[in-house]
Amino acid sequence: MKHYDLIVIGSGPAGHKGAIAASKMGKKVALIERQLNRLGGVCLHTGTIPSKTMREAIMHLTGYRQREVYSELYRRKRHIKMDDLRKKIAQVTQHERDLIHDQLERNGIDVHCGDAQFLDEHTVGILTKKGDVDHSITGDKILIACGTKPARPDHMDFDGKSIFDTDQILDLEDIPRSMIVVGGGVIGIEYAIMFAILGVEVTVVDGRERLLDFCDREVIETLLYHARSLEMVMRLGEDVTSMDRQRNGSVVVQLESGKRLIADTALFSAGRVGDVDELDLPAAGLKTDERGRLWCDENFRTWQPHIYGVGDIVGFPALASTSMEQGRRAVCNMFNKKYDHVDQLPYGLYTIPEISMIGKTEHQLTQDKVPYEVGVARYHEIARGHISGDVHGMLKILFHRETKKLLGVHCIGESATELTHIGQAVMAFDGTIEYFRDTVFNYPTMSESYKVAAFDGLNKLQLDLELSESSYKTAEAEQKNLTGDAKLSEDSEVSQEEEAPVSEQQQVVATMEAEK
Repeated sequence: MKHYDLIVIGSGPAGHKGAIAASKMGKKVALIERQLNRLGGVCLHTGTIPSKTMREAIMHLTGYRQREVYSELYRRKRHIKMDDLRKKIAQVTQHERDLIHDQLERNGIDVHCGDAQFLDEHTVGILTKKGDVDHSITGDKILIACGTKPARPDHMDFDGKSIFDTDQILDLEDIPRSMIVVGGGVIGIEYAIMFAILGVEVTVVDGRERLLDFCDREVIETLLYHARSLEMVMRLGEDVTSMDRQRNGSVVVQLESGKRLIADTALFSAGRVGDVDELDLPAAGLKTDERGRLWCDENFRTWQPHIYGVGDIVGFPALASTSMEQGRRAVCNMFNKKYDHVDQLPYGLYTIPEISMIGKTEHQLTQDKVPYEVGVARYHEIARGHISGDVHGMLKILFHRETKKLLGVHCIGESATELTHIGQAVMAFDGTIEYFRDTVFNYPTMSESYKVAAFDGLNKLQLDLELSESSYKTAEAEQKNLTGDAKLSEDSEVSQEEEAPVSEQQQVVATMEAEK
C-alpha cells in the first residue's frame, strides 16, 4: 500500500491547483479522478470550459458583437446547429485536458483512476467500475475537491431528450424552438441568454423575487433589460411543482400558482449538490449538510484536522477562479506555508453581456453605514465601446467619501471580467480613486472606463461638498439674521420697560400741575 504526504480527491480547478502546489513544496502527492479522460473534472467537461466556449461560439456565429455596428440583420452563419458548437467545445476541452495531464506528469503527481472511497481517516480506496476496492492508498493529509453534480428532484424524469440538467444540456441533438429554464442562478441565466441569442423562445422560472442578489442591483437591472430585449420571459416568485414529458416530445411545467408552461425542452438548473455518494464520508468521521456540502473553517479544515475541503463542495461562491485559489491556500495551510492573505476575490458571470465584480455593493455599504460615493462610466461614453459594438455596458466604482479608498468595482458589458482586475490590484494596495484620475490609460481601450468613472465620482463629491458648504453658509447667514432680529426685539422690549417709569412720573407731574 502506497503512502503519500497528500491525497487529493478530484482533479477540477481546486484539486488540480492544490496537487501542484503541494508538489512544488516537495511533497509526495496522489490525485484520484474517476476516469483518466475526465481529468479537469466537471469544470472542464460539462461546466465552466464547455459553457464559456459555447458562449463565444454563439457570439461569433450569430455575429452578436457586431450587430450594433452592422445592424440587427448581421449574422455570420444563417443556420447554426449544435454540432457547430460542439466542434469548438471539443477542441478546447481536448487542449485543456492534455495541458492538465502534462502538468501533473511534470510535477510527479501519481494519478489513480476510479471512484474514491474512505476506508478510514487516513486510508482511501480506489474503486472499480463494479464498486469493489481495486487498491488502497494512505495519506498524512487529504484534500477533498470532489465537486458537485446537478440537483435532480426524484419526481422529475431527466431523459436527456426533452428534460435536461446542466450536465446534459450540451448533448442536445438540435437547437429547440422553445425552452423553459427552471432556476435563475448563475448557470441557468448563462444558458438561458445563450439560447435566446440563438433565437430560442426562453422562459425563466425562479422562486425568488430577485435574481442574483449578491450582485449590484443596477447591474442586474441592466442584465434583465438585455434579457427582455431578446424576448426572454421572466417568471419570478414562481415555484415548479412538476415537469413532465408529453407523447409528442414537448414538456409541460406546472407552477404552484396553477399556471402551465409548455415548451420543446426544459433545463433544470435549480442548484447543485455535493458529488459524495461513493466517498463514504462517515468512515472518515465526516458528514455533509442536506445539500451534500462539506463544512470547513476559514483555513479550509474540516472536523478532522488533517482533512481539508475546497471548491464547489464547500459552497459559495463555487467559481472556478476562487476554487483554484482555495486549493492553493488549503495546501499552504496544511503544510504551514505562509502566503499573502487577500480577502477580496473577483466574481465573474459569463452572461451576455458578461458581469464581474469585486468588493462591496451599494446595498452592503448602505447597511454597514459606510459613507460612499459612486462613479460611473457608460460604454457609450467610451470610444472603444462604439468600436467594439457595445454601447450599453457600464463600469461602476464605489469609494469612501472621506478617504477616497476604493471599496468596490461592478461592471457589465464587453470585457467586464478583464476590467475588474484593474480595480482588484488597486484595492489590494489600499489605493484611492485618485489613482485612476491621475494615471494614463491606452486610448482607445475599455480600461479608460476607470478614468471616466473616477472623474464622474470625484465631480459628484466636489459638487456635493460645494452644495454642503453653500448650504452651511446660507444657514449661518440665516442664523445671524435671526440672532440680529432677536437682539433688536430684545432691545425694543428693554427700551419700552425703561420708558414706562418715566412716562408714569411725567403723568404724576402733569396731574399735580393740573391741580394747582
